[in-house]
Amino acid sequence: MTLLKPIDPSQRPRLSDDEAAPPSGVRGAKHVDRETEELLERLEKLAAALRAEGKRSLLVVLQARDGGGKDGTIRKVFGAVNPQGMHLASFAAPAGEELRHDYLWRVHRATPEYGQVGVFNRSHYEDVLVARVRELVPRERWEKRYDQINDFERMLSENGTTILKFFLHISKDEQKARLLKRLNRPEKRWKFAPSDLEDRQLWDEYTEAYRDALTRCSTPHAPWYVVPADEKPVRDLLVAQVVVDALEKMAPQIPEADPTVLAMADRIV
Repeated sequence: MTLLKPIDPSQRPRLSDDEAAPPSGVRGAKHVDRETEELLERLEKLAAALRAEGKRSLLVVLQARDGGGKDGTIRKVFGAVNPQGMHLASFAAPAGEELRHDYLWRVHRATPEYGQVGVFNRSHYEDVLVARVRELVPRERWEKRYDQINDFERMLSENGTTILKFFLHISKDEQKARLLKRLNRPEKRWKFAPSDLEDRQLWDEYTEAYRDALTRCSTPHAPWYVVPADEKPVRDLLVAQVVVDALEKMAPQIPEADPTVLAMADRIV
């Protein structure tokens, strides 16, 4: 059973701290771990069938505040996918050639090939989040981007790419604990940046920007899901449920082998 439901555009999400806690219906740590492992086994098989079929793709968009758990979700959930059938793209601040094109140019180039599961670690939504909150572009420019993004995602969907978008929602207290952990552990310190604290000071502004993005860009062809992400195992379970459910609805089929290929078995000595 999939516990998460897509964002309903008629109901603007609150994104309050209490909504970052595990939802009702999640049972015990042992059950969470067991169900997640079962889902990842199914994911591995479905992704292999998608690659063998080679006619469609799945794109998963991950957005979160600093410390929200994008890397951990990728490792745990999408680590089940054979690397040959996986495409991961991360988006930092645009630079160089990227700035000489429209903001969607670099994103379109990174979409997964048919047969692949693609994951965006951050995405084109930075252009209605960071660009808006940090006032990197004027309001009249970023206001137009919601419709442009919807058109872009609809085009991808109509051409064989199933799209799932997850906002990994953590509370302010949990973010504080994770940022402190980065500073206190030598192997994590490289991930800490002064901009993390600057963005934390803009918590309310980012909340409003996320609320608008989730509401205005959750569509039937590219739904948004808010994932309660304060507890990492629950986060991974909820994402895996939605991804596996989507792939099962896609029902990728491994093609029948060519009879001439099968006949070659007699030539193997």
